[in-house]
Amino acid sequence: MKNTKAMISRRGLLASAAAGTALVCAPRLARAAGGRVVVGTWGGDYARLLNKNIEEPFLISEGWEVIQDQAGDPERRAKMAAERRLPRGSTDIQAVNGTSMYQLFEQGITQEIDYSKLANGDDVLPAFKHNYGIGHIYSGMVGVYNPDTREAPESFAKVLDPANGAKLGFIDIQYQYTMIAAGLAAGGGVTDVEMGKGLLLEARKAGARIYPTNEAFAQGLANGEIDIGLMWKARTVQWQKAGISVMGATPSEGAIPYESGFVIPKNSPNVDGAYAYLDAMLQPAAQEAFAVDMGYNPTVSDAEISPELTQKIGFTPEEVENLNSPDYGFILENDADMKGWWDKSFAA
Repeated sequence: MKNTKAMISRRGLLASAAAGTALVCAPRLARAAGGRVVVGTWGGDYARLLNKNIEEPFLISEGWEVIQDQAGDPERRAKMAAERRLPRGSTDIQAVNGTSMYQLFEQGITQEIDYSKLANGDDVLPAFKHNYGIGHIYSGMVGVYNPDTREAPESFAKVLDPANGAKLGFIDIQYQYTMIAAGLAAGGGVTDVEMGKGLLLEARKAGARIYPTNEAFAQGLANGEIDIGLMWKARTVQWQKAGISVMGATPSEGAIPYESGFVIPKNSPNVDGAYAYLDAMLQPAAQEAFAVDMGYNPTVSDAEISPELTQKIGFTPEEVENLNSPDYGFILENDADMKGWWDKSFAA
C-alpha cells in the first residue's frame, strides 16, 4: 500500500539539499513560557542532546519545566496505545521514528499537526512537514566500515556478503531497515523484504553478530570485534568524534533515508507545551547543534551548516535522487510478520 504523504519524497530531499544558507533569525517561540512539558524519548545520546540543544537553551531557560520519559520506541508506543482511552495521557509530546509517526497517526493515537500554531512552521522542509508529525533530523542507512581493515563496501550486497563472517554486525532494533536493505541487495524494492531473507540467513550462518543497540554496535567497532555493518551515515560522524575508526559508504542500490521526529498524543495534557517544544526544536541554532553533535541533517530551511560538515553528513544530488524511501504503509501492515521472522528465524 503506497501512501505518498507517508513517504519522504526525493523532490523534497532535493529541496533540502539545495536549500541556500539563510540568515539565522533571533529565536521565535510561539507562546509565552511557563508550565511543564513531558516529552517521551529514547535515552542515551539523543536524550542528552535534546536537553543540551533544545530544552536548556530554549525552554528551561525561559521558565519551562521539562521532564523526559525515557524508553524505547516500541515500549512508548505500547504505553500510548494503552492510555489512548484516558482523558489525559502521561506525556505531552513524543519523539519517534518516521515509521512510528505514521503508524501512531493511522491508529488514531496522535493528533494532526496544526502548523498555524508554530512560529517556525513555514521553515520546515516539505519532505518533513507531515500532517501526522514533524521531522526533527534525518540521515540515511549506508554501509559502515573500518577503513583501517577493509575497503569501502560499494553496495548493500557487499555488506551482507557471507565472506565477511563474524566481522559483520547487525543491530537488533534496526530490523525493519535492515530487512529493507537486504531486499534491495537482492535486486528488489523497498517492499521486497522476502527477497532479502535468504541473504540475511546466509550472513548469519557465516557468523554475523547481532547487537541489541546502536551503542553496543559502536562498541563492537571500537574493540575490533566487527568492522562492517549497516547504520545511519550520521552515526559515523558521532563515532568518529568518540575516536572510533569508522566511515560510511553510500550503497549503489541507494541509501535508505531515516527520519526522527515528534508527534502529539490526542490526549496530551499540555498541547500548548507540546507546540512550544516543537518551536524550540525547529530553531535554527538547535538544528545546527544537532548536526554538529550528532551528525544528522537539519529539517528546516534556515539552518546554516558548514560545507565541511555537509560533506560528511549529507548526500550529493545524485545520491539524493537514488534514495529509497521506506513505504510506511507497507511497514505498518507487515511489521508484526517482519519482527516475528527476525526474532524467530534470524536472531534466534
